[in-house]
Amino acid sequence: MDYFIIVVTTLAGLYFHAWLYLRIRRWIDRDLALSLAGNDLHKRTFMLQQLEKARRLKIKRSHLPHWLKNAAQQYTPEASSIETSG
Repeated sequence: MDYFIIVVTTLAGLYFHAWLYLRIRRWIDRDLALSLAGNDLHKRTFMLQQLEKARRLKIKRSHLPHWLKNAAQQYTPEASSIETSG
């Protein structure tokens, strides 16, 4: 019975740490995208869309900052309205 308790608590701890690690990575990526947008609400929405696009395209995490910076440079208010309506 002692081994069962040790195994269960160890697995629960490992699961929790993995979940927390992935959650923190998502927060960091989201903060990066929002920091590149500044205070412009439309650009913030655009950058969050670009972050989702990067996830769908499976952009490597090491390339993500550069990819998001390029997306931020390509932002125009007109492109944002086209992107959200289409």
